[in-house]
Amino acid sequence: MLAIYILAAIIAALMSGLKIMKEYERAVVLRLGRLVPHRGPGIIYVIPAIERMIRVDMRTITMDVPTQDVITRDNVSVKVNAVLYFRVLDPSKAVVEVENYLYATSQLAQTTLRSVCGQAELDELLADRERINQQIQTILDEQTDPWGIKVVSVEVKHIDLPQEMQRAMARQAEAERDRRAKVIHAEGEFQASTQLTAAAAKMSEQPIAVQLRFLQTLGEIASEHSSTVILPIPIDLLSPMIESLSASKKTD
Repeated sequence: MLAIYILAAIIAALMSGLKIMKEYERAVVLRLGRLVPHRGPGIIYVIPAIERMIRVDMRTITMDVPTQDVITRDNVSVKVNAVLYFRVLDPSKAVVEVENYLYATSQLAQTTLRSVCGQAELDELLADRERINQQIQTILDEQTDPWGIKVVSVEVKHIDLPQEMQRAMARQAEAERDRRAKVIHAEGEFQASTQLTAAAAKMSEQPIAVQLRFLQTLGEIASEHSSTVILPIPIDLLSPMIESLSASKKTD
């Protein structure tokens, strides 16, 4: 009976070495402390008491980079946070080359974010964010490559400006809008004056056109207003009519 129990215990111990690795998992195995090639996915076997297995997730990991206090190159204090996307390419390096690759990557991302943003001016952080993201990704990818980690992307999520800087930027934007409005108004006045000059030159060729325009204006005033309007009529407007009447009388 004792032999059966011993045999059952041995079989159970041997069966405990069977492991099932998912498609996105790999098993890093240390045999008596020495690294052997990683295994998986699927069913693998780890020799009990001789080999030790460490599961490593091969999927892309999304990591929030905590908010960092940054002083830009033009001495503006801002708070910046970001999100980091990376994945493990070599599970053996991720276990052997660094103690905790998740913690190490997080700390490296924080220091790199502060360093890169501190080398840029505030306008560059706000307007050229794509270049900042690319620069951070390049630095992180180079430093995590010995750990078997590939940095897929880095995105700066939010830049928190001081209240004084926000008010200053709002005043600057308002002044810029006023400037554009004045420029547009001046351009409109210039175009209108150009058209009026051309119209005056055209009407000066035909004096009768001035009279017709005057009579049209009187008609518009009479149709729009019921009150009596007294307008002084320049003698220059009537002189062509007087000359025409005088010429007709002489003909008669």
